[in-house]
Amino acid sequence: MKLSFRCLPELAGHVPEPVPARASLPDWLKAAPSLVASEVLGGAEVRTFKQCPPLIDALAQGVMFRLAADLDIAGGEISWDWSPPVTETARQTRSPVGLHVPEQAQGLPFGLPDGQFVLKFTNFWTVEAPEGVSLLFTHPLNREDLPFRTLAGLVDCDRYRDGFVHFPAIWQDAGFSGRLPAGTPVAQAFPIRREALELDIRAMDKGELGRHLKVQDGLQQDPGRYRKSFRAPRER
Repeated sequence: MKLSFRCLPELAGHVPEPVPARASLPDWLKAAPSLVASEVLGGAEVRTFKQCPPLIDALAQGVMFRLAADLDIAGGEISWDWSPPVTETARQTRSPVGLHVPEQAQGLPFGLPDGQFVLKFTNFWTVEAPEGVSLLFTHPLNREDLPFRTLAGLVDCDRYRDGFVHFPAIWQDAGFSGRLPAGTPVAQAFPIRREALELDIRAMDKGELGRHLKVQDGLQQDPGRYRKSFRAPRER
């Protein structure tokens, strides 16, 4: 599936490009051990989440949008020193972040402290998807290390292909002080075909139960069976 991304001419080379999410895997995944001793199991060695293909495939799926400029955070304030080229004919902001006033999140269970603004990461790229395809924009999956949480939104990018989609986020780490560097992942996007779901729900028949038990027994015998036998190859 082809997705097309466009920025204003003056900004080409000045804002981070969207990248395949697999090119933006977190450092903690690379540094994490594959096996550890479990105190709960009397020191027995156990496989860590680093050996969980579904978790890794979620991190690597879709497209990652990245922060345009360094943000300095201190005392609850955000500042930056960034001067991208001016585009005189465009209406796009030159700020890497914007805000929603607190009242816009009133009544929503987002954990927003009283009086706190909703952060909005500026996206400098339009997105065009094939006919019938929407994009789900959400917080980078499994990235609980980030001090914010991007809110999820679904956009029909086959139709809305010439405007910008920005990313509202709740700042969660009130004690954070320091720099959020340019290039930090701020939103992960997944193309989704717009088609009706048909749910087939019932108890397993005899044949299905037999196949299920075969899979379960295989997983008990070999913890890597999913990766070896069921995981689909990924296009790189």
